[in-house]
Amino acid sequence: MNENQIVKSYNAGKSTYEIAEEHNTYPNKIRRVLIKHGVQIKSKSDAQKNALKKGVARIPTEGTKRSKSERLKISQSLVKRWASMGEEEYQRYVQQAKERWVNMSEADKKRMSSLATQAIQKAGREGSKLEKNLKYELTKSGFVVEIHKKNLIPNENLEIDMYLPKLKTIIEIDGPSHFLPIWGEDKLQKQIKADENKTGLILGKGFAIIRVKNLSDSLSLSGQEKLKDKLIDLLQGIATKFPQKSKRYIEIEV
Repeated sequence: MNENQIVKSYNAGKSTYEIAEEHNTYPNKIRRVLIKHGVQIKSKSDAQKNALKKGVARIPTEGTKRSKSERLKISQSLVKRWASMGEEEYQRYVQQAKERWVNMSEADKKRMSSLATQAIQKAGREGSKLEKNLKYELTKSGFVVEIHKKNLIPNENLEIDMYLPKLKTIIEIDGPSHFLPIWGEDKLQKQIKADENKTGLILGKGFAIIRVKNLSDSLSLSGQEKLKDKLIDLLQGIATKFPQKSKRYIEIEV
């Protein structure tokens, strides 16, 4: 392949897919050539806009709605893709994400920060997307679920992530900040202490507790399916026979 010609074609507005077809190869190989020559790769959003403008593409989801099975297949393929990714390629993705943020205007940065804050506040009021999805799936399976239950333990200002009253069971969804120093070591230690105190109060009142250690900021649909199946198995066991005192604390990791 003529690498200089590839760079020239890309800078002229052609996409990696168009160039790949011309050279009878695949887009990722074109991307590697461009990165090798120091060319800044367009974001997916910019590439899509360019393709739409040129009339060589249309919005892929326009007028369509993917079924859950289709979305699950896509999710599983993405999980497999990330799992097989080499360290060098992963670091390249990380660097590109950093560069996109650095090159973003201050107005766009503020807008994104504002949207993130609003999302956090909304999750605090209504439950996170993961919590709402789990509630839907567990309810569909016959369980009664309450999200963000307050005043369950008298005289304690605690909010329970998910409460199953008929099973006297509590589910806590712990994100990365519960066990990684994302906001600093001091805040992590305070969080760990608060979690231990909360667990002790819950167990002390005779409840069973399932703590879900969610190691990812955004759990894939495939991961959510696995978590749902695991929770249903555990809850069915609790419904059959409530665990003895020493086995009422259950921890699972996703």
